[in-house]
Amino acid sequence: MRTIDLSPLYRSFIGSDHLASLIDAASRAEKQSTYPPYNIELLGDDKYRVTMAIAGFSKDDVSIQVEENTLTITGTKKAEEKENTERKFLHKGISERNFERKFQLGDHVKVLAADMENGLLHIDMERVIPEAKKPRQIEIGSRLLEN
Repeated sequence: MRTIDLSPLYRSFIGSDHLASLIDAASRAEKQSTYPPYNIELLGDDKYRVTMAIAGFSKDDVSIQVEENTLTITGTKKAEEKENTERKFLHKGISERNFERKFQLGDHVKVLAADMENGLLHIDMERVIPEAKKPRQIEIGSRLLEN
């Protein structure tokens, strides 16, 4: 397996090596399973939607949590539902196994809403950059104003 040396990137950042450390962390990220399948859509300049195919799960079976720029979606089927249902399958192609899927969110990305329709879970997000973080024009010859 190849390893990538990111040390030249650290020199490119003034006052912070946050981006380079995120790239390092992403390269070491643990492998996630491919279940359930999902799409990530760009709806606008700063609007995103994650759509997950979670057939067989109800709203009560799914948990969505955001903590420290990590979106965690967990689906858990209750054990008593499985025991009470004595079904015999000739072919079982719809997987109803428990899952946990994590997405790393960018800075200032907020989760706006979640909706479930036709076996698809939709999670809408938006990047909201605070005024203090937006670029501003600095005039040449301007002086530092103190409060």
